[in-house]
Amino acid sequence: MEEPLMKIGEVAAFFNVSVKAIRIYEKKGIIVPAKIDPDTGYRYYSANQVQTLNALLELKMLGFSLAEIKNIIAGGINHSLLMEALARKRLAWQDAIASAESKIDVIDKITEHISQSKEATKLQELTDEQRAWLLVKMVCVGDLQSQSVLSEALWL
Repeated sequence: MEEPLMKIGEVAAFFNVSVKAIRIYEKKGIIVPAKIDPDTGYRYYSANQVQTLNALLELKMLGFSLAEIKNIIAGGINHSLLMEALARKRLAWQDAIASAESKIDVIDKITEHISQSKEATKLQELTDEQRAWLLVKMVCVGDLQSQSVLSEALWL
């Protein structure tokens, strides 16, 4: 009995990716159709290839490049190298989280400055210069002293 095959469009719809993306993965040699109809050019994929595509999409979501994914899927990477690659990706995501948390802290400080400012409620009534100065004062929550001196010098 012949193994059931799925058309490229069915596979794409199942994983919510474009047919174009799957063709790119094919061009890169990561996933190759089990069968290509010589008359229509339709590409068909087996259950194993669908599982490979699932792994590819998971690795891509974790931040691996297509070249790295090809190497992993093709078995061109040993256990220790895979573990190192995963550790690097984990560290990269931890850095991204730390960066996002830092930005959230800054947003909280800006929100606090704006909510405590009586001037901020009158933004539309201010001149462009006054508005620019107020926004710098409200938004730049870092070293306000040096920024204040610099801003005053610029406005003179």
